[in-house]
Amino acid sequence: MRSGSWLFVVSAGLFIGAIVFLVAGERNARRVPAAASARPALVPVASVKQIMNAIVMPNATVLYDSVGSSSTAAGIVEIAPDTDEEWMAVADSAAALVEAGNLMLMGDRAVDSGDWVTMTRKFTDAARASMKAASEKKADGIFESGGDLAMSCDTCHERYQRR
Repeated sequence: MRSGSWLFVVSAGLFIGAIVFLVAGERNARRVPAAASARPALVPVASVKQIMNAIVMPNATVLYDSVGSSSTAAGIVEIAPDTDEEWMAVADSAAALVEAGNLMLMGDRAVDSGDWVTMTRKFTDAARASMKAASEKKADGIFESGGDLAMSCDTCHERYQRR
């Protein structure tokens, strides 16, 4: 092979190699923003007791008090939200309960990876059902899911409640 031909082959090889490196570099450069936009680390602050007192109890009370019946001199009075705003308040309280369940699984709050997680999932499932019932304006659904919510709380407290 003559030196001119050899020089051409080497130059062509270097040119193709440079293109390969540019393409590979561009592909990696596109991945960098994804890594740079990683979620910030979450740092738990409240104790389980604080979550219960500040989030669970007030929002569960809204849920429990939103539906039912009362016996009066005039007869039985059904209790249920009347306005869109009242239904939204019940749905918001149910959403807060779902998020409280998420908080109880975050960081070192989970007492164990077995029953604690299972019971917390039952709690959040019941709260989700309440949220759905409120968005559909179904008082019976709130009554039923409220019972499931209370049962999940009682079961968990029997095993884990800290005094």
